[in-house]
Amino acid sequence: MGLLVDGVWHDQWYDTESTGGRFERPETVFRRTLDPAGDFPPQANRYHLYVSLACPWAHRILIVRALKNLESLIDVSVVHPYMGNGGWHFADDYPGATADALYGSQFLHQLYQKADPQYTGRVTVPVLWDRERETIVNNESADLLRMLNQAFNDLPGVNREIDLYPAEHANTIDTLNARIYDTVNNGVYKSGFATSQEAYETEVHALFESLDWLEDRLSTHRYLVGDVITEADWRLFTTLIRFDAVYVGHFKCNLRRIADYPNLSGYLRELYQQPKIAETVSIDHIKRHYYTSHPMINPTGVIPAGPILDFDAPHERGA
Repeated sequence: MGLLVDGVWHDQWYDTESTGGRFERPETVFRRTLDPAGDFPPQANRYHLYVSLACPWAHRILIVRALKNLESLIDVSVVHPYMGNGGWHFADDYPGATADALYGSQFLHQLYQKADPQYTGRVTVPVLWDRERETIVNNESADLLRMLNQAFNDLPGVNREIDLYPAEHANTIDTLNARIYDTVNNGVYKSGFATSQEAYETEVHALFESLDWLEDRLSTHRYLVGDVITEADWRLFTTLIRFDAVYVGHFKCNLRRIADYPNLSGYLRELYQQPKIAETVSIDHIKRHYYTSHPMINPTGVIPAGPILDFDAPHERGA
């Protein structure tokens, strides 16, 4: 894990000493928009995605790309699951990983340097790259999820029937997203990356308060917003699918497993069993990344054999 400072790479972990042991996620920098009348018009084969199969933020974008049938319009490069010195890197000799399809870069930070030679900040996935302008359009997963949901709807082959952010549910989705992001999506990281007992205790209890709240909500709602799957569900899904495999053990989020929540675990299986979703999930990349890329948490780099997970089991959410 590292960052660029004035365009120069530094292998440097997050500074938690100055925050009392709390992990604080920095804001993303590239926040430009796909716009038919702007610098980045939606066009077939103009844009390229850089992702990790291990990363929950990048996973969101692979899901919306699949659901909207954008695979033929936006191609993808996948980083190696191990993130060591130099940050995310490309290596096509590991199953599921690829080379950098555009420039043959060794490291993802080289793309950031190409986009902005003086860039200062973390080097993260997902990245939407513009081939024509040779720059990063956006590296914020929340923005990209909504852009890919609608920006390409006028192009042939796109699934226009799926709308993950319907106007009539926008306020509810935004409210759900705010709590889930803070206490669940980012909450697992704030628990796992905490370097003081007090910070860890605060975050892990907030995390499980929200999981209990979600379990209760899903006892009367099939999905988070009722009977329709929205972006709120997929934003939560990418955390839930990783929870028992890595967050319980590696991030010490072990008050309960998702398997211990009847509604949440059934909901997770139902989402996993939606068409095209299983193909976006790689438990191998997930476990290999987390357990080998954070030596301050798991210094041996040993990857646990379990848990045994069966996301194809009946979900019984129809009840």
